Amino acid sequence: MIGSIVMTNKQKAEIIVNYFNEILPTASCELDYSTDYGLLISVVLSAQTTDKSVNKVTPILFNKFPTLEDLAKADIKDVELCIKQIGLYHAKAKNIKLIAVDLIKKFNGKVPNNKKDLMSLPGVGNKTANVVLCELFHQNEFPVDTHVHRLAKRLKIAKEEDNVETTENKLRKFFKGYDYILLHHQFIHFGRYTCLARSPHCENCKLSLICREFNKNKK
Repeated sequence: MIGSIVMTNKQKAEIIVNYFNEILPTASCELDYSTDYGLLISVVLSAQTTDKSVNKVTPILFNKFPTLEDLAKADIKDVELCIKQIGLYHAKAKNIKLIAVDLIKKFNGKVPNNKKDLMSLPGVGNKTANVVLCELFHQNEFPVDTHVHRLAKRLKIAKEEDNVETTENKLRKFFKGYDYILLHHQFIHFGRYTCLARSPHCENCKLSLICREFNKNKK
């Protein structure tokens, strides 16, 4: 309900999409990459850290190991040294080396274009697979990261207790017929720079009347 007007989910979806298209018409991936496997590795590295932090270590990593074969043959300690500035670097170093090995052995050095094969790779879960499918293969997936999850709850698309899988399913249903790839990037940008986890910039947002967080803070 906005004011005294009861709104359908279809109407709410249209309001959100139109607003995001107005303020974030060209939202896109903020990870720097020059190869398909470079994106895959960057997304794996981005777990529980920022894209900005990943973009600081990937030039070091790929300068040291310029090819997939170089990374597959690398000493794990050397890989760790390249990415030690980001969190969970021990586990991530192991995973990205094993990804390089698997891509060469199982997929002829190519990044798979389907979720089943992607998720067979070490350290690749549903969200990472969806990001790769969107970014590299333009498949209409809706990856849910911490920003997307938070916004979906605040905009009353998902419930507070919903897990990531449930939220993804609800987002797909709520925005059926729209460009999930662009929406995914718009949600991330809006969550990263406006609808922050703490102290969101509600004064700069036109979605406040349908936002659970805004109305909660008004009480």
